[in-house]
Amino acid sequence: QVQLVESGGGLLQAGGSLRLSCAAEGRTFSNSAMGWFRQAPGKEREFVAAIDYNGASTYYAYYADSVKGRFTISRDNAKNTVYLQMNSLKPEDTAVYYCAAALSPKLSRSNTGRGIDYWGKGTLVTVSS
Repeated sequence: QVQLVESGGGLLQAGGSLRLSCAAEGRTFSNSAMGWFRQAPGKEREFVAAIDYNGASTYYAYYADSVKGRFTISRDNAKNTVYLQMNSLKPEDTAVYYCAAALSPKLSRSNTGRGIDYWGKGTLVTVSS
């Protein structure tokens, strides 16, 4: 059974940094895409970042415009883990962050979640002003 287990959420002040981790269990994703979505209170889920597999052990990172330049996604295939480094956090970054994984090399950016094969249970990030 495949599980994605997130960790690293918490409460912090605006301008701070946080690193989320997502450990995959039950399957390796070294040839697949992984990423992060988030859902703020009262809002729909939205794409945050993805790290797609581009073949020959290369990966490309993609970001939502709202986090570009502040967030960095990375992966450690030896640990079957994907990370989201979040810097210069803002109150509007407050949300439950969900890890996502696909069986394909490219992660769907659709806010509907269509095309995502696996989801984590989420970790809460709260940024106070």
